Amino acid sequence: MDERARVVVGVDGSAGARTALEFALQDAARRDAVLDVVSVAVTSEYWPVGIGMASSGVAVPTREQVVDAVQREAEQLVTDVVGERNATAARMDVRVRAVPGPPAATLIQQAQGADLLVVGHRGRGGFASATLGSVSLQCVLHATCPVTVVRPSPQPADGNG
Repeated sequence: MDERARVVVGVDGSAGARTALEFALQDAARRDAVLDVVSVAVTSEYWPVGIGMASSGVAVPTREQVVDAVQREAEQLVTDVVGERNATAARMDVRVRAVPGPPAATLIQQAQGADLLVVGHRGRGGFASATLGSVSLQCVLHATCPVTVVRPSPQPADGNG
């Protein structure tokens, strides 16, 4: 059995997820831990039929296509962030996977036995004015390991920088 520490980070392509990945890379390097990058593929088996798309000629992606697309997006994010880091990040044991399911429950399940779960403060959905995103809140309340919620870096008011 692998006795190395394990850090899990949830990514969804948002600015908050990128910042969470950057934090998780640093923390995993400090711990000499394996970094599991998890991107949840939200799939639905029923919605095309419910809104009439199944018979309208609109191509509806299969579950496998959605998971594959999410996997590629997560891998590209990791490649970009690791490429911006020092050589230590490039030598780390980083595993990237897309997992279908509801975001919060899937991240909580994937973090079972981990030393840390890292999530962004806000993801792609929700209301920007909310104090904490629903996924990050559910992770804080229900994960069986410590959870770090990472806020995105402040941006200058003029958008440069």
